[in-house]
Amino acid sequence: MNFETGQIVFSKSGHDKTLPFIVAAVEGEYLYLVDGKNRKLEHPKRKKIKHVQATKYICWDIKKKFEEKSYILNAEILKTIKEYCKEL
Repeated sequence: MNFETGQIVFSKSGHDKTLPFIVAAVEGEYLYLVDGKNRKLEHPKRKKIKHVQATKYICWDIKKKFEEKSYILNAEILKTIKEYCKEL
C-alpha cells in the first residue's frame, strides 16, 4: 500500500504498538510519524513501513498543510487522531 502525508496509521511493533499516528513524511522505506502528544511535529518518529498498519483515512486538511509547508499545531494532530478513534 502507498502511504501519504496526512494518513492515519497504527504501529504494529515497538513500545508504541497499537497507537495511532499521522504520517508527516514519507522517505523511501521509512515514515515519519506524529501524534501531537508523545511524538510532536518537532521530533517525529521514524519507523519502517513494514512496522505500521495503514488505514484508508486521510485527513485532507493536514495533508494540504504539510504539502504547503504551512504552520500546523500539535493540537490539530491530536484532535484529528481523537476524532478518528471515536469513529472506530
